[in-house]
Amino acid sequence: MSMHRTLIRNGRVLTMDPTLGDFDSADVLIEDGTIVAVGPHLDVTDAEVIDASHHIVLPGFIDTHRHTWQSLFRGVCSDWTLGDYYFGMRLGISPVYTADDVRLGNFYGAVDALNSGVTTLLDFSHCNNTPDHSDGAVQGLQQAGIRASFCYGFFESSPGETQFGAHSDRIADFHRIADTYFASDGLLTLGVSLSEIFGLPWQDTVSELAAARERQALLVNHAGCVFGSALCNGILEMDQLGLLGPDMVHVHCCSFGDAEWEALARSGGKVSISSQTEMNMGFGRPVFQQCKRHGIAPTLSADVISLNSGDLWHELRFGLSCARADAADPINAAGHMPDTVALSAREALDWTTVNAAAAMGLGDRVGSLIPGKRADLQIVGGPALEQHPVHDPYATLVFQTSAADVRTVLVDGRVVKRDGILTVADQPLLTAEVDAASERILGRLRDAGRVLPGTPPGAFTAIDPLTQSFHEQAVQATTLAARR
Repeated sequence: MSMHRTLIRNGRVLTMDPTLGDFDSADVLIEDGTIVAVGPHLDVTDAEVIDASHHIVLPGFIDTHRHTWQSLFRGVCSDWTLGDYYFGMRLGISPVYTADDVRLGNFYGAVDALNSGVTTLLDFSHCNNTPDHSDGAVQGLQQAGIRASFCYGFFESSPGETQFGAHSDRIADFHRIADTYFASDGLLTLGVSLSEIFGLPWQDTVSELAAARERQALLVNHAGCVFGSALCNGILEMDQLGLLGPDMVHVHCCSFGDAEWEALARSGGKVSISSQTEMNMGFGRPVFQQCKRHGIAPTLSADVISLNSGDLWHELRFGLSCARADAADPINAAGHMPDTVALSAREALDWTTVNAAAAMGLGDRVGSLIPGKRADLQIVGGPALEQHPVHDPYATLVFQTSAADVRTVLVDGRVVKRDGILTVADQPLLTAEVDAASERILGRLRDAGRVLPGTPPGAFTAIDPLTQSFHEQAVQATTLAARR
């Protein structure tokens, strides 16, 4: 079988590797999806050439937490609280999704990510209403050709009308998905999205953790994002029971106290920050400073396209602004101005590249442009006004760039966007299909008599008795463990 070779020629290459460094002008040689050489003036004649002159070449971005299925409802949550989102999206819209809606949402959402240079997703998939929905979610990612960790979620969106029965049936479906789609090493890797801690019986949480670790799957959970409620807490109980680990990505973490941060740091756990969600929905301040204090390398995520843009450049820019503002706050409060900038644009790019790759257990495959890694990369630049002149490539990327400036994208050496045009989807056809699907879903909601968001008075306060009872189960488990 002949080898396919691609040469990225004459780009300004930012490898994101401290040893190899950056190049003002260099080439990247790819053979069968693997980077084999990076450097100036590579002597190659028998390769497909992609001219990157006057462009920046950098690793593809990695999003460590995205509910990709929600892409069919872009922006619907723009004026919603977290309570509105939980009851309107998770318990309202999700139950009327068909399996094909999930497939289309994941395909469209993954294509949207690719368009902005995101080559790897952590798909926090919690619309698995039936086994067919689970299949559809995986198939949508496969169809897009993105690299992803499909993190199977056990969340029950229709408690009164479940099609699974016992929680153990959902665990069994997770194992079916693992056997069906993840027997070989491909673009997709397996993960588990934990149901919200204390949103279900404690033993069910323990079962989800056990299922993930039986399969050596990545774990992700929403943590510390509901002030005044037990929901999405549980870090201390998991720590006491030895259930935390370096295989976990903890999302948000805004309400954590020192004890939770110390437990997370001891465990080697990772953190995903969704600055736009956190600031807009009242979760609290993004936790960049806490990560720094506890030696944790932060990562970024777009979270919900039902609120935020799928363009991770926006999240990167906003996140860096939040981090700098938080660092300046105590200085300003003392009546002074900062003498230095707390974080550089170069450091911020780590969040969406090397940090994120490590968090997802993919650091040996992606996240930097060095020989031996897979060729997931993006080429940024072009004629747009905001791309000229380039005095500092990192500044141009972080503060001036959007999806429109991402000209070419490769995943595993395959071109998925070329010269500003997606190659993995017919864009007009796809957007028409998405518009029609969204209208059908809204029609089913109307037929069911649902009015969005449909949040009950008190929102999370209304479910406090239930979450407190599940919290007590965890406390009892820690007490029993301590006596042994």
